[in-house]
Amino acid sequence: MTVSLGEEIMLLSLDDETGAAKGETAARWGVAAGMLLELVMAGRVTVRGGRVEVFDPTPTGDALLDGRLDRLVRWVHGASSSRKVTDWLTREHAKGSQDVVASLCARGLVTEEKYRALDVFPVRRYPEADGTVERELRARLSAVVLHGAEPDARTTALVALVHATGMHPQTFPGLPKKQVAPRMAEIAEGHWAGVSVREAIRNLQAAISAVSVVTVLTVVS
Repeated sequence: MTVSLGEEIMLLSLDDETGAAKGETAARWGVAAGMLLELVMAGRVTVRGGRVEVFDPTPTGDALLDGRLDRLVRWVHGASSSRKVTDWLTREHAKGSQDVVASLCARGLVTEEKYRALDVFPVRRYPEADGTVERELRARLSAVVLHGAEPDARTTALVALVHATGMHPQTFPGLPKKQVAPRMAEIAEGHWAGVSVREAIRNLQAAISAVSVVTVLTVVS
């Protein structure tokens, strides 16, 4: 089963047993960036100079990505000037995560559980239903990060986003960040992906860093 970068990031963040998101804020930024990067890799979108543009509005055939593409087309075309990547991530990180979780449920990879905390606050959790895809995903990441295998373009993109969002604990639980971060940075800065993808990755890394700082400052203030 083929899943998108956004879905892969969400799978890494969800606890298999409880279904709670670990590092939920980071995962949301990663999911939004992952789906945008998917559209870059599909030749539908370009991301350069901190800006996002629609290159080809033709549907990809993937319902999840096409939903993002449709929203992006309307957002870009509704502007009098070029759109910033940071603005798109800020706009989409919550809605995008909701859509990705819904897609994972529809695929049968996770299941939705609802209850009320303290009998008042509605809570939703998404424990694992079928771990096949996540096991393959983690094995692929371990091969390139821990064992030096050469990554393909998709794995390069995923590692770069995980590294940018700081999701090292969720991706390699039990391992200290200093053990995996250098290799992940090497992969993110390497030449395994095409030129346009590498440029998009660097733009998204910078954007994630920017929106993360704004989020922290907002919470503190």
